[in-house]
Amino acid sequence: MDFDTTVKTAIYETIAETGSVPDAGHVAATIQAPVQEVQAAFERLQQKRLLLLEPGDPSRIRMAPPFSGVPTSFLVHARGRGYYANCVWDAYGVAAALHCDAVIDASDGHTGEPMILEIRGGQPVPVPGVAHFAVPAAKWWDDLIFT
Repeated sequence: MDFDTTVKTAIYETIAETGSVPDAGHVAATIQAPVQEVQAAFERLQQKRLLLLEPGDPSRIRMAPPFSGVPTSFLVHARGRGYYANCVWDAYGVAAALHCDAVIDASDGHTGEPMILEIRGGQPVPVPGVAHFAVPAAKWWDDLIFT
């Protein structure tokens, strides 16, 4: 396995096990590599659109899709842990990535009313509603934090 894949694997294994997105120091300790090399791998993974680093701090991951490195309004309860997702789309992706059922605390983007969404048996439980994406998918990486 090449170094960047080792770093990416360590990131996702840590998230799956803890519900938290690790920083470069944690990943470096996990794979026993220098922090500078891990940060360089973070940059390369971001260039490939596999990570989004925290603006102004390349040692911290803002997004490891579908997981969020910061609290959001999309908390996914799965495997006895909470995982933050970047958006409703990613909230469903968390359950898919973990291969498990999940309950998602979300809110209606129009009314702000709380919503509970579920994944059971690998399928979303149908609920009435519409998912609206204000920015076309082709433009998401222009400003992924806003999107």
